[in-house]
Amino acid sequence: MEALETILTRRSTRSYSSAPVEREKLEKIIEAGRHAPSGGNNQTNHFIVVQNPDVLQRLAKLAEEAFAKMEVTEQTYSSLKSSIMQSKKGGYVFYYRAPVLIIVANQKNYGNNIADCAVAVENMMIAANALDLGSCWINQLKWLNEEQEMLNYLLSLCLKENERVYASMIVGYPKSADGKPNRTPLPRKGNEVTFIN
Repeated sequence: MEALETILTRRSTRSYSSAPVEREKLEKIIEAGRHAPSGGNNQTNHFIVVQNPDVLQRLAKLAEEAFAKMEVTEQTYSSLKSSIMQSKKGGYVFYYRAPVLIIVANQKNYGNNIADCAVAVENMMIAANALDLGSCWINQLKWLNEEQEMLNYLLSLCLKENERVYASMIVGYPKSADGKPNRTPLPRKGNEVTFIN
């Protein structure tokens, strides 16, 4: 797939088959993330690739418990509000039961941590599309990056003391008739453009 076409046809996938993602494809996706730009070429992202179903379920349970304790206000971001409301009902699984969750952490006192993680995730989502895999940006772990139980669990896995999660994504084979992602572009309704000549 040509680069611009791969970018323009990338869509978020929220329904996955249980088929595992081949290690070779995962390595290509991670390499795309590792080759993303970083502030001052610091390359301080930490990619945590979670495929273990027990770990995924534990992360989902911890997230649900944390969100269920939160209250919604008028200022609550719409997606966070959704996570809170679904968690209060029970059975909330933030990673849409995808077979792979890629967590991207960085140093918590580094000024470019969010930007560096964001461009890495975008690179990886584009790579996933090129490999006929679905993907979706996941905010929930970033929202909980200082929630103590979640933080303790991530530290027990491999997160370093000076790191926090700033972006995540899921990847897998879409639950679709052909097993490929939906690539129908959505109309743009925002993202204003101004040319100054």
